[in-house]
Amino acid sequence: MKRAIPVLVLTVAGLIPVWRYAPSTDTSSTTEVSEPASTPSTSSSGGTSNQVVAGSTIKTEKGPVQVEVTFDGDKISSVRMLQQPNHPQTKAAVPKLIAETLTAQSADIDAVSGATITSEGYVESLQAAIDAKPASSSSSSSSSSPSASAAASQVVAGSAVGTEKGTVQVEVTFEGDKIDAVRLLQQPNHPQTKAAVPKLIAETLEAQSSDIDAVSGATITSDGYVESLQAAIDAKG
Repeated sequence: MKRAIPVLVLTVAGLIPVWRYAPSTDTSSTTEVSEPASTPSTSSSGGTSNQVVAGSTIKTEKGPVQVEVTFDGDKISSVRMLQQPNHPQTKAAVPKLIAETLTAQSADIDAVSGATITSEGYVESLQAAIDAKPASSSSSSSSSSPSASAAASQVVAGSAVGTEKGTVQVEVTFEGDKIDAVRLLQQPNHPQTKAAVPKLIAETLEAQSSDIDAVSGATITSDGYVESLQAAIDAKG
């Protein structure tokens, strides 16, 4: 019986190291720490923002045509079709019209052969989008004089001129003394007129006056256009 006591003591003493080295329940060593996810950032290029302007919907014999223009400052950066005729010739013409627009940076472009009707509708809707574009707030005033930069835009409507083909009326936008844009408020619904209008406007912007030539095949409309244009020039304050 006396030997049993030392054996018991030794047994208990032998268990002490086992208890002392039992596995730790601390799980901090297995916790994964991940970095916070980065948030998307937006960058501005020189403080200029894009402006997206939809042109008017032009009804043609093939179907409605409407363009949407994206401006980067005063530059036409892209054009896309909101509406167009579902026709193979139209689908083939649209990329060419857009490419010409980006090169010319205006609506003064040639019609695509085989898609004249769509081309005319495209040009009219494009010009309407250009005319509707708000003035860029970040104009390059560093190279212009204070008097020129302070010049306000004036929009003047010419008189409505009755012709054998229909009524013609123009609206002129002036930047100071410069004719900046011209659009038709009223015009005859005639293919020759629709084809002539972009040419008349282009000639006006180049001549900066009503001293322009009539478009062949649209003499009556041309005469009405010139008369209404001159009235708008005379009415400018």
